[in-house]
Amino acid sequence: MHLDGAWARAWAGALAHLIDSAHLATGADLSRTVDRSVGPLGLSAEVLMVDLAQQVLMPVRQEPVVGVDVEGTLAGRAYQYGEIVRDDDRGAPQLWVPVLDGTERVGVLRIGLPGRRPSGFPDDDTLADELWTLAGLVGHIVMSKLVHSDRLRRLRSNGLLSPGSELLWQLVPPRTFATDRVVVSAILEPHDTVVGDAYDYSVDGDVVTLAVFDSSGHDIRAGVTSALALTAVRNARLSGRHDLVEVAAHADAVIADQPRPMQFSTAVLARLDTAGGALDYLLAGHPPPLLVRDGRVVKELTAVPRPPLGVTGPDVGPAHTAREQLEPGDRLLLYTDGVTEARDGNGEFFGERRLVELTEQAAAADLSAPETLRRLRTAVMRHQEGRLQDDATLLLVDWASDRHLRMFPAGRPSR
Repeated sequence: MHLDGAWARAWAGALAHLIDSAHLATGADLSRTVDRSVGPLGLSAEVLMVDLAQQVLMPVRQEPVVGVDVEGTLAGRAYQYGEIVRDDDRGAPQLWVPVLDGTERVGVLRIGLPGRRPSGFPDDDTLADELWTLAGLVGHIVMSKLVHSDRLRRLRSNGLLSPGSELLWQLVPPRTFATDRVVVSAILEPHDTVVGDAYDYSVDGDVVTLAVFDSSGHDIRAGVTSALALTAVRNARLSGRHDLVEVAAHADAVIADQPRPMQFSTAVLARLDTAGGALDYLLAGHPPPLLVRDGRVVKELTAVPRPPLGVTGPDVGPAHTAREQLEPGDRLLLYTDGVTEARDGNGEFFGERRLVELTEQAAAADLSAPETLRRLRTAVMRHQEGRLQDDATLLLVDWASDRHLRMFPAGRPSR
């Protein structure tokens, strides 16, 4: 990569201007701030955030908002595959650049190019390098503004969140996190009124902890129970409890101590050693995870079951964990019954067989973990004709593979 001296100075100035301006920018200012920063380079810019359903890319600046579909568009291709995509269909050339915050897919950046490149303008490969850097900076800025910008939250939710959904989205971690050894990606599709699903994970050193919850009830109390289960499990971890049986017992006590009786949450709790691939897991009344090896679902990870979290009493027997030794390249899929029990208009279940088939198709297509889940979510919604009957949650783990590279343009993330 070689940058003309004048361009290099102008580019450094553009990044410095963006960083300085972003300190005092609101969420609504972001597109304008980025556009002003790159304007002296002969470029224009627009930031588009993806909605929580990952179906529409929403312009941050435009009013009224006219979204761009993720399916069937060049902007959507950039989002789905993590590619920088050239678009000459609108007269003036432009590029769609994927925007990530770490490995969390935030949206895309539209970059307008000059019709005639001025002297010193970089070649395509060099420009792509610089725009990838810019998009990474934009991703960090967007997510830093999200927590206090109603405008960004409205764009992201696309008007779909109920109070219970808001509660859970405030608690769960980002949908995707990756290192060069492990990728964890999740998708939460909350029902309008049920809102009983949640997920959690942490990645520290060689240890990854995972959890998926599905709470009883058909109102906001289900969401409260899931919130209690999630925070109890997280609190147990933070207080030094690493044994999954102890973690589950702590969650039992927290849920059972609430004034309203008979609330409970099914769960999968797991702990993965990313150095060697040992997976310890506990099933609390929850569907067993699926193990994908060499592109095929090879087994369900069954275990001696224990009751759901929150179910206590003298008749409850001892809890047990199980261990599975993963092999390099393995995939692990956790899900709630809102996925397999989704019904179409004829009452036919989506079913585990269809889930397995689609998971294997995604593996054959070598899709990234977040894109695999986005497509599974789309299939579940289509099966139900776009209307959820229950929450649906999926969590996918890639261990010791190169699939983390599928989230970035070719040759990334390192130069």
